[in-house]
Amino acid sequence: MRNKSTFSKLLERIKPYSFFVVLSMLLALFSVILTLVIPLKIGQAIDCIGDKTNWGKIIPVFTQVIILSIIVMILQWVMNLINNKITYYVVRDLRNDAIQKIETLPLSYIDSHSQGDIVSRIIADADQFADGLLMGFTQAFSGVVTIIGTLIFMIRMSISITLVVVLLTPLSLFVASFISKKTFNMFKLQSETRGEQTAFIDEMISNEKVVKAFSREEQTIEKFASMNEDLKNASLKAIFFSSLTNPMTRFVYNVIYAFVALFGAIGVISGNMSIGILTCMLSIFMRTSTRE
Repeated sequence: MRNKSTFSKLLERIKPYSFFVVLSMLLALFSVILTLVIPLKIGQAIDCIGDKTNWGKIIPVFTQVIILSIIVMILQWVMNLINNKITYYVVRDLRNDAIQKIETLPLSYIDSHSQGDIVSRIIADADQFADGLLMGFTQAFSGVVTIIGTLIFMIRMSISITLVVVLLTPLSLFVASFISKKTFNMFKLQSETRGEQTAFIDEMISNEKVVKAFSREEQTIEKFASMNEDLKNASLKAIFFSSLTNPMTRFVYNVIYAFVALFGAIGVISGNMSIGILTCMLSIFMRTSTRE
């Protein structure tokens, strides 16, 4: 229920910029479709190579591939500009609302929370939210469209190989889900520790004369060093374990890639598949795994 509430609040923040969101999705859709068409063209060119290479068919295909690649590059560039624009506006609105909320907070709340913690939420936490939002816009929709498009293209070329991919791919999702659940508490601890450290720094700097008056310099430095060590340990654990997601999922994708290549090679030997189609399937699968 909490995740649904958070997601609904996020949608409310994005709603004023629905036009840009729809435009970004359309650009992502066309970009993914063209990205999947390029391997098909390359496969057609490969099938034209043999004892008598048909250059009359290969050259036009390579020309089409170059044109499609340029179009994809332009679409992705425009899409990234739009995604950055959406993220900037959403985070700007969030910070403005946070400032307005702080101005109306009762003194009891401000007295019970350190200034540094509040500042950390507006600055550091908002930056993390911006990074996550930008990554979501950039990868979420494109990833879904890529997976669906890849399955459609692969089913048309080989149902048996598609079944292999469908049966083995959930392993990577399981691995990613397992690691993300384990790292959630670590990132939460990192955020809390950073807030405490920011609060401590703000209070010590603003009350520097008081610290010197009571000769608390050494105790303050020792406490800061301790908090800094706690933040270092929390950050290292969070970043290390979260970084395991990519290599672990890559390993699973490499295993699936090997199975696709094996079954594809068997299909080529038996005459059920051309070398161009096998190359196309391997290229499409590699593009999908790279995006993921």
